[in-house]
Formats: sequence, C-alpha cells, structure tokens
Amino acid sequence: MAYKIGEDCTACGTCIDECPVEAISSGDIYKIDAEICTDCGSCADVCPVEAIHPA
Repeated sequence: MAYKIGEDCTACGTCIDECPVEAISSGDIYKIDAEICTDCGSCADVCPVEAIHPA
C-alpha cells in the first residue's frame, strides 16, 4: 500500500530527496504516485511535520 501526503504538507522538499523511486511530485502540497511508491516509508521518516502516512 502506498503512502499519502496530507494537507499538513509544507512543501519543504525533504521527502523528494529521500524517495528511492522518485514517486513524489512537487506542488503546493506534494503528491505520491501510488503506482510507483514501493511503501518503503523513507519519506514519512524524514517529514518534519509528519504529513506523510500509509494510505
């Protein structure tokens, strides 16, 4: 199951650098492509506002 970024996202960019499969795209609120996400959790581990959770 892929991770999802919630509305608490501050678009800081920390998670993009951590994703090993480049499943995260930038914007006002970042998004994770569920088809690419491998459910590793690296993005959630580094999110400073804890906006990323399992979907």
